[in-house]
Amino acid sequence: MLSTREELVLKGFALRAPVRAEMKGLKMKYIIAIIQPGKLDDVHSSLLELGVSGLTVTEVQGYGRQKGKSEIYRGAEYVVNFLPKIKVEVAVPSKLAPKVVDAIKTSSSSGKIGDGKIFTFDLADALRIRTGETGQAAL
Repeated sequence: MLSTREELVLKGFALRAPVRAEMKGLKMKYIIAIIQPGKLDDVHSSLLELGVSGLTVTEVQGYGRQKGKSEIYRGAEYVVNFLPKIKVEVAVPSKLAPKVVDAIKTSSSSGKIGDGKIFTFDLADALRIRTGETGQAAL
């Protein structure tokens, strides 16, 4: 006798990513952090201490609640709408995710506006292109 989920899969119905991940036994998280550029080395060090084996870093521009800032250059005031930030992306096993989020928060916090944000997503699958490994083995 098939479970309802198995019946849906056999009938070709697409399931939500968390359901597919649960069925495969995969439990991974994808964490995206937007931080101040000067905090990257601290975040990198704290993630290495946790054993995070890989991450992606991108220079980005944007704003949150501070909505840019005004600066004076050679006596003229001008508005900077998009501020430089760093986007850090990391895929980790679900059990490690709370520690990773806490490490990023602790190492990137200055207590001032513009410290950034951390987003956590369920990750359905991962594949290492070179070896074909999938799931947590690919991380």
